Formats: sequence, structure tokens, C-alpha cells
Amino acid sequence: MQDFVFGSMATTERRAAFAKMRQWGVKHLNRMAPRVPGPGDAPELTVTVELDRQIKRVECVVSEPETAVYPLHLARTEWDLLNWSYYQVWQVTLPHQPMGALVRYQILAHPADGSQPIQADEGATFSYLVSDPYPPAWSRKAVVYQIFPDRFNPGNGRAWPNTDDLSSIFGGTIQGIIEKLDYIADLGFNCLWINPFFPDNTHHGYHATDYFAVNPRMGTLADVRQLVQAAHQRGIRLLLDFVANHWGHDHDTFVAAQADRESEFHDWYHWREWPHEYESFFGVQALPKLNTDNPDVRAHLLDSVRFWLGDVGFDGLRLDYALGPTHDFWTELRAVVKKIRPNAWMFGEAVDAPDVQLSYDGRFDGNIDFMMGQALRDTFALGKMDLAAFDAFLNQHEAYFPARFSRPSFLDNHDMNRFLFLANGDKRKLKLAALCQFTLSGPPIVYNGTEIGLSQNKAMADPSGYGMAECRQPMPWEHGLDQDLHAFFRQLIHFRHEHPALRDGRRQTIHVSAEPATYAYLLIGKEENILVAFNLSDDEQTIRLDAPEHSLAQAVTLPPGAGKVWVNGKLALDTAAADKSAATGNQRLHAKSAFAD
Repeated sequence: MQDFVFGSMATTERRAAFAKMRQWGVKHLNRMAPRVPGPGDAPELTVTVELDRQIKRVECVVSEPETAVYPLHLARTEWDLLNWSYYQVWQVTLPHQPMGALVRYQILAHPADGSQPIQADEGATFSYLVSDPYPPAWSRKAVVYQIFPDRFNPGNGRAWPNTDDLSSIFGGTIQGIIEKLDYIADLGFNCLWINPFFPDNTHHGYHATDYFAVNPRMGTLADVRQLVQAAHQRGIRLLLDFVANHWGHDHDTFVAAQADRESEFHDWYHWREWPHEYESFFGVQALPKLNTDNPDVRAHLLDSVRFWLGDVGFDGLRLDYALGPTHDFWTELRAVVKKIRPNAWMFGEAVDAPDVQLSYDGRFDGNIDFMMGQALRDTFALGKMDLAAFDAFLNQHEAYFPARFSRPSFLDNHDMNRFLFLANGDKRKLKLAALCQFTLSGPPIVYNGTEIGLSQNKAMADPSGYGMAECRQPMPWEHGLDQDLHAFFRQLIHFRHEHPALRDGRRQTIHVSAEPATYAYLLIGKEENILVAFNLSDDEQTIRLDAPEHSLAQAVTLPPGAGKVWVNGKLALDTAAADKSAATGNQRLHAKSAFAD
């Protein structure tokens, strides 16, 4: 089956075109070392110049916190095979600044022929915040439950509508989420990411018309305040799904801007030809793109964040389509967030190359790990990546990103085919993938329904289906909950909470075999060693372990399509025999322990 991952880098042709465009011209691309300067750091900026004209000097023009001009020096000349051209590398070191300082600057390249200076990155304003690079301590321990509100729970004893039309409104509410908080807490989740609940006529909430209100069909602002309070009482933090790139075309400001060219809101948007041609999210005209460099737009969005984090009490932000707004906008957003809620967790949705994801370091705490998600799906659901390739990817992926950089992982979400659907309903594959996800360092995200076997009827690409809505089936509370999967996920989540080595230990591969599809790694912690082993084949396999320095058994035997975990040599978890007692246990995370950090 052909998988689908949302984003603009899905094909080789798109990647090649992007690489050529990114190299040509005067490019800074926020390249700075260290990426997150502290108060004692003097950051070094790097700029590349690839042009068909000679450049005699390059300057960094700082506008905040005070004006200054710093000349760059030519460090070296390199060759670009893709563009078949030379390019120059220029660098400069800026002076250190105090903690909390927001530094803004532009880069100007001056041609030798005396023509107008060329601004780097098509005139972008660059910025950085002098700050602590580490995410809040609680985020390391987070296990996130993603809730799609319209399809989660109607609440108040109501049932789902009797319809098969997945594009319609199903009627999930905020009260419906509140009613299921005990279910969520009992599973062990200590963080909720809630898809948008602002006023909107769609089922998904991304066509918002008011960033300071709640969709009336979902409830009231008082309901959201109750949700925050009730979740906090159970030790559960909440993440707001915040979209800064675009909103719905029915938003009052866009209606006014489209009706009157002299409107005060005209410059809130990017017009190609007023009033009907404008930039939008992936060409969807119902989602006009915001001009986040406009001071009034920026103030409006930042005030919204102040309201939800400061007044209502959300604990962090999941930042939708982070690639849209400028880095300068995100720098200022972080400065605002850290003043309101210093312990907030911020991570972005940036479906792009790893170096681009790292360019958001110091603006976000990290990004959702789409590359890991694709590798897990390709390996465990589709069989497109063998275990040797997966291990090679995993080793390099973990080495590339700093350990402090948040990389929340996932198996599926509201924009892609359900994992279980890709796996043709094979629960063994889902358990193995989840076992791998939960024994890696990135905070795990579980999309509501994955934990109880929710799937879909047709592929998103099937022309006879409902597109993206196929993966947004309503939660089957009255029937269809897979108790075995529920028990397994509950056991897995609590197991992660109980063993810090899963989050903080050093991972070491001790066995990998593409054929017959067996794999094992060791997580080496301060007080415990955890062995994780997988058998993706349809036959029982005995695998030899290569880690004599850790006194491991020489071999372990695994049933077909199963995984096992040992803690200090003692079997602790077996996907082939989920702990049925876990479904009736009562090991909730309480507010005191969950909020200790």
C-alpha cells in the first residue's frame, strides 16, 4: 500500500528543486553556532553566496537590541554540484548578549559592480533569543494523547449520529473530553494535545474564525477552563494546537479585507491581485495565509497565546505548519511564551529535512519526528524498510539531533492513514511498532483510538472514500474497543513511566538481522539495563545477543511476530501475552508526582 505523509518534500523531484533553490543566491538560513546562544556565548553566523556576479563585502546589520553593523569575512570557496556553480562561505561572530535579549538583524551582500545590495533569504529579518536551550524537565517524561475533538466523545449521554458521511459534523464536545479524563489518566497519559476547538464550520477545526473563543457546538470557554482544571487535578498537562500560518476565509478580518481595499486589515494578508487572488495554505483558498510580519497580525496572534497559556492555563503549544511563518515570528513567540509560562513545552510540525528542523532550535523545544514516524511505519506496518536499514537510520538519526532537542514520536495522526489500516489489521505489527516507539527517547504521542484498535474503511487516496477524513473515525465507546490492545498500551505506558532508562538511557544495538527479521537493543541506564528484542518474522526465532560486557544471556527465543523486554535480566513485557490484569488496575498518575518538575 502507498503511504501518505503530509508535507512538501514527498518526492525526489521536489527535494532536488528545493535543494537547488536553497543554495542559490545569498542564503543565511538561520545558520548560527551555537544554535541557542546563552548569555556567555558569542554566536558565529554563516552565510553562503552563490551568484553570477562578484560580491565585494557582506554585512550583518543589527537593529535590536541596539543598531550596529558587523562585516563578515570570506572563509572559503566551495563547489555546488547540483547548481554546477561555485559558492562562497562568509562568517562573522556577534558579541554576547544578556539572558532574555532578543537580537534582530539582516544580512546584506554588496556586489562589486556597485549595484543595489542583495538581502539574504529574499529580505528576511533574522533573530534569536538568548535563552536556556533545554525543554522543561516534565516534557522528557511526557506521554501524549492526541484528541481529535469532533470524533472523540459527544458527552452528556449522547450517541454518535447515525451517518457514514465522514465529512460531516459528528458532535464531539469539550464536556465529552472531560468525561473521559479518568480513562485517559488510567491509561497513564500525562499530556493532552487537543486539535483546534475554535469557532469553525469544518469537522477538523483548522478553518478557525476566532482565536479567542470556543466553537459553540463543542462547548463554552467555561468548559475549556473546567477541562484544564480537571486535567491538572489528574496530573495531566494540556497542549494547545496553535496555527499561526493561516485561518479560515470567514474570519472577520479577511471578510473586511476582501470587501474593502482600504480596510485596516488589507495588509494582514498576501495579495497577488486583490480581491480574489491571494496566498493560501497549499493553494486551499478557504485558508488565506497570514502576513505574520505585519505588526498588527503578530500582536493579534501573540495576544491569543497570552490568553490561552496565561489566562486559561494551557501548558504548551503544538505549532501547526511551522514552516509557514518566518523564524523571526517564532523567535518573538518564544520570548512571549517564556515570559507567560517559563515551563511551557513548545514543539512544531515541520515536515522537512533534519537541518531545517534544527533551524528552529531555540525557537521551539523541538519538532514532531516525522522521519521517525515514517521509518516506524515503513518497517513495522509496510515492510518497506528492513531491520538492518531501520537500525542504520535509527543510529544516525539519534546521533544527528542533540539529546535535548524534543522529538515527539508517533505511529499515526489525523492527517495520515491509520497504522492498523496500513498493517492490514495485524495487531501484532501495531504492538511491535508501539514497543519500539515507547522504548526510544522521544516522548511518545498516541492518536486517540490507536490504543483500542480503531482503524478506517478506505485509504485516504481512494477516490471513492472521504480523503483525510477516513482516518478520523469516531471513537467506538459503546462497542468495538479492543480490550487486548487497550491492556497492552496501558501496560506499555506505565512501563515507560516506571523506567527512566527508556527516556534517558544510552541505546546500543546488540543484534540486527534483515533476514529473518530480528532485532535487539540495550538501553543502559544509571541503575538498570533494559533489553528490547523483536521478531518480525512469521516463525519462532532464537537470536544471539552480542553484549558480553553487560552479562546478558547468550540467546533469547521469541514467538512469531512478537517482542519482549527484560529489565536487569528479568522478563518484564511480552507483546504476545499482554498483561490482562492491566485493564482493571488502578495505577493513575496523580497531580503531585506528575507536576513535580
